Amino acid sequence: MTSMGSPAAESDRPTPRPAGPEEARAAALRAANINPRTGLATDYLNHFNEAIMLLEMIPDMPECAEDFMSWHPMSYAEHFTASNFRARDLAIEAYQSADPTTRAEFDNITNTMTSILTAVSAAMGKVSQDKTRAKLAEQATIWVKPLVALAGGIINGGTEADIERIMASE
Repeated sequence: MTSMGSPAAESDRPTPRPAGPEEARAAALRAANINPRTGLATDYLNHFNEAIMLLEMIPDMPECAEDFMSWHPMSYAEHFTASNFRARDLAIEAYQSADPTTRAEFDNITNTMTSILTAVSAAMGKVSQDKTRAKLAEQATIWVKPLVALAGGIINGGTEADIERIMASE
């Protein structure tokens, strides 16, 4: 007589299912700190946070205006190409293959931030008074910080309601 207990005991254990290409890609994106749902990485926001940090220093340290004015805009791909980000090629590829609507929303916000920062930099270059540069820096910070939060919401796959809540709290 054969025992039926052995196969039943084995079937109680979950059998690992092999990871498919989509699951493997999602795991690689997560490991690289890239959102697998959006294909975007928050590391790009460091580019804008650097400018904000310099702007915030200008009222107390006017000489930082020169450092801010030397900040140059970079596209998503340019940022990662120039960075030491360990998965920069994956970040660029994931961005390029991201949902076009999500990428367009993200690009719209980052282009707006770039426009504000370059316009403020140009305005600072035309004035000589530290007080005027400080006012420009303070205003630019007020404009750009909520946009960084909005971009972060898009990167992290936030819903429209989440993004509206972020904007309302700023």
